Amino acid sequence: MTPAERPPAVVCGTGFGRVYLEALSRPDSPYRPAGVLARGSARSVACAEHYGVPLYRDVDEVPDDVALACVVVGSGLVGGPGATLAERFLTRGVPVLQEHPLHPDELASCLRVARRHGTVHHVDTLFVHVEPVRRFVAAARRLLTRQPALFVEATCAYQVLQTLLEVLGEALGGARATGLTAAPGEPGPFRTVSGELAGVPFALRVQHELDPRAPDNHAHLLHRVTIGTEGGQLTLVNTHGPVVWTPRAHMPTDLATAVRLGDSAATHLDLPSARVVGPAEAPSYRHALAELWPNGILRAITALRHDVVAGDGGRAHGQRQLLLSRLSRKVNELLGPVRLIHRPDPEVLDVDDVLAGTEPTTGAR
Repeated sequence: MTPAERPPAVVCGTGFGRVYLEALSRPDSPYRPAGVLARGSARSVACAEHYGVPLYRDVDEVPDDVALACVVVGSGLVGGPGATLAERFLTRGVPVLQEHPLHPDELASCLRVARRHGTVHHVDTLFVHVEPVRRFVAAARRLLTRQPALFVEATCAYQVLQTLLEVLGEALGGARATGLTAAPGEPGPFRTVSGELAGVPFALRVQHELDPRAPDNHAHLLHRVTIGTEGGQLTLVNTHGPVVWTPRAHMPTDLATAVRLGDSAATHLDLPSARVVGPAEAPSYRHALAELWPNGILRAITALRHDVVAGDGGRAHGQRQLLLSRLSRKVNELLGPVRLIHRPDPEVLDVDDVLAGTEPTTGAR
């Protein structure tokens, strides 16, 4: 299919919407960028000019032949019109891919409108589609066919809580939570919620802070996850990798009579004490922004296109996202109001800044 033959798509918003525009411009995208819907800022004008598409200021200006609306505008949770925009497109029968988060009631309403007008509404949480996370999920699924999960430890930023819950749900095969409780107020930036997720005991630490002047910044990390089994632990070190397997540290019984600890006949002692699954080095943040994130959104766009062609309304996706939205809201209710912070830009360090000249000398302990 040539670019001109691909159905047209419009992107609403040019904040994070810029990543959607980049994804739509990829040659393997099932849609082509055909318009920007925004309020007319200099950035929006520049984006429309860069991609050679019109700039619209109202849904009514968008042509009837548009086949996809990517709504990348905040919704009610942040006081934005995203849900209203989505419903206006859905009422016209236009499929909508909407950037998270949505309040569960907003999402349920969008799904009803989509069903009423015979179209599709998907929520995009991005990170479950990013390649290192996909590698972790695939490895976790293989691991859990061999041994059941005994525990999950996860850490995330407040802004990406719902995306972390989706990653855990994909890895564990379900996202139904029971017995959720929040630990009492803790010193430092993190709060903890524990319970069971898909029948597995889990502890979730959330950096429960937000700078209202820079809501996308000041996260200490985005996602970190460890799934533990009898034989070892699988860890996603951060959103962009690496994925690490750590075999269980188990001292064999024959050590009780061995003169030297290294003389045991147990073969598992020969395993590397940690092994990287996939690339050992994570990509740069520039590469993540320019490649990993647009490619992840492209996968979300392709999944929506599949449901449009299948004609089933994307009901399975909608119900899964509704479950995640409700779970995210429940966790946030347990955590209480987010702590507002005001911080300057951080001094970001490279490993060489930290470790230069710190290699241990021979014989050092």
